[in-house]
Amino acid sequence: MRFSVIIPLYNKAPYVVKTIQSVLAQTFTDYELVIMDDGSKDNSFEVAKNAIESHSQCHLYKQGNAGVSMARNNAVALSRGEYLCFLDADDWWDSTFLEEMSKLIADFPEAGIYGANYTIVNETKHKTRVAPLGLEPSFEKGYINYCHVYAKTLAMPLTSISVSIPRGVFDEMKGFPQGIKLGEDFLLWIRIALKYKVAFLNEPLAYYNQDVDASNRGVGRLHKPEEHMLWNVGFLAEEEKNNSDYKRLIDNLRTYGLFPYYLSKEYHDVAKEELKKVDWTQQPKDIRKRYDKPVSVLKCENDIKSFGSRIKQKWMSLLG
Repeated sequence: MRFSVIIPLYNKAPYVVKTIQSVLAQTFTDYELVIMDDGSKDNSFEVAKNAIESHSQCHLYKQGNAGVSMARNNAVALSRGEYLCFLDADDWWDSTFLEEMSKLIADFPEAGIYGANYTIVNETKHKTRVAPLGLEPSFEKGYINYCHVYAKTLAMPLTSISVSIPRGVFDEMKGFPQGIKLGEDFLLWIRIALKYKVAFLNEPLAYYNQDVDASNRGVGRLHKPEEHMLWNVGFLAEEEKNNSDYKRLIDNLRTYGLFPYYLSKEYHDVAKEELKKVDWTQQPKDIRKRYDKPVSVLKCENDIKSFGSRIKQKWMSLLG
């Protein structure tokens, strides 16, 4: 078996059929599909069961709610493919995704992880765009410096819907970390990327769906520090000291990702402490100026910006 496609499923009944159909439509057919329902409270399990009925290469399991990392890890343990691919239950693939991953693996056999570009879909805001990765315009495929590319635009080069990982590498890294609710995939990708080569195909073959109920998404809300990737990278302290590409990436992620925590009453102090790790001399002037302002001013500016964004969305929906 060449590929095992892993789908974690939790309360995604309105979306999962399209996701499954995109796997069943693959032009490369040497794969199995393993779906792990993570204790859904809606009818996701029944919807998925009906969608895979009569497809012998598809397997559906159910566990008590334990989070996306455990859902993926447990599904991997029940799978048997040489390479692991992951797809979230509200996203989908181009029909050639597995075919192109197989070609990329053949062309770049030394990699520890393989990725492809992806399209960001937000029909609510009437926006569909290819992810603006920090790649050279002429780059088509090959090995990339993951940290360097990611740091340029903070658009993720590797995502939970657009990668393939050799099983041995996944097992070596002991899978996705438990207990992390935001960035559990980043913590796996970065460990792999700092040890192995990263092969990348600059062709959008996956679709990242942002038209999803916010209550079912990890982004867009504040998480406890112990559940957030940026408070859980201490194990890479030596890399931060000695690897300038990683240092630039993690600092850029801190100044961007910790901003809403910095503004919040509950998490302001812990965010401020974490931001002390940033090398501010390497941050752009506008970022430095932002954090130099009083929090009260920043909150006011943020509220005005959010209000304007909501008005724009409402206006666009009326026009649409």
